[in-house]
Amino acid sequence: METQHNTLFVAFASQKGGVGKSTFTSLVASVMHYRLGYDVAVFDCDFPQYSLVQMRERDMKTVMGNEVFKKMAHRQFTALNKKAYPILQQKAETVLEAAREFIASSEVPIDILFFDLPGTVNSAGIIKALAGMHYVFTPIIADRVVMESTLVFTQLITDVLMKQQSVNIREVYLFWNQVDGRERTPLYASYGEFIRSLGLNLMEAAIASSVRFRKESEHDARAVFRSTLLPPDERLMQGCNLDAFIKEFLEMLKL
Repeated sequence: METQHNTLFVAFASQKGGVGKSTFTSLVASVMHYRLGYDVAVFDCDFPQYSLVQMRERDMKTVMGNEVFKKMAHRQFTALNKKAYPILQQKAETVLEAAREFIASSEVPIDILFFDLPGTVNSAGIIKALAGMHYVFTPIIADRVVMESTLVFTQLITDVLMKQQSVNIREVYLFWNQVDGRERTPLYASYGEFIRSLGLNLMEAAIASSVRFRKESEHDARAVFRSTLLPPDERLMQGCNLDAFIKEFLEMLKL
């Protein structure tokens, strides 16, 4: 079931909360839309909190209350000549239909639709929504409980969903997040070997642990990292390896 304009459906998904799904959705969408020239949109399906919808509201207030950000936003939108990417609130069970309607009615061709899905496969409509994705990216951290939960989730997609003819999923990729530089490299190497032994894809780029992932832009700040209205500062991206992740992400999507 392909969509018009060959729009890619991409989800950062996991059944474990607190691993960075919403954060990566906003970061990658902002880089793609504001810096790399793609046209993107986001569907926030994370009922009931709808964290990205709320984040956009906070970002609007922050930008309007910070003169540096206000000037950055003005220069950006003047140079790009396009609006901020839309963030649409939708429940998982109806999001695929809503996405197709949005693509059909959009004034500009949408390159990528990002989906922020609920953090449990027990949520209504989550399996149906996952089956409609083209690519699924799942953040993992070096914690036994998180690893076990994530591998069960990933194998559900690869061993069950992807073997059905009615799904769109092309690939599922795991990637390391919150990597602590003080942790032993052999730990990640052994985990990586185990993950690949299961026939799963593990990205090379690993995201370093950083407090900036948990902090949104502040009223007195002068550099942006996590925002739905501005792309993350390039130096901050390099500091946590997000730049390498984006490069590999584009290669995975063949963009």
